[in-house]
Amino acid sequence: MNDSVSEAEAEVPAEAAAVEPDGPDGLPHEPEDDPAAPSPLYVPRTPTGNADVDAQLERLADADHLATDGHMEVYEDVHGGLRDALTALDARPGPPAPPSPDRYRS
Repeated sequence: MNDSVSEAEAEVPAEAAAVEPDGPDGLPHEPEDDPAAPSPLYVPRTPTGNADVDAQLERLADADHLATDGHMEVYEDVHGGLRDALTALDARPGPPAPPSPDRYRS
């Protein structure tokens, strides 16, 4: 178990385990007994306050509903989005950089 996630956080909420989302007919359906079927990990995602980063963190929830072979596409998409968010932070105008001390040497 990862040290950053406590046992209490790793437990599946009772209401999430009890009833699966509604089926196509709008009625609750029983959970499938297929152990290979995708199941949510219920990993907490704490908002950062940065809308671009938070959107990418929410995108990670898409992996909960995909088979393992579909996770890579989600992870690559999120990685690219986070990289773009970091690049945007670097591109924001800020105060001019102080002159380099080497600039004034003769």
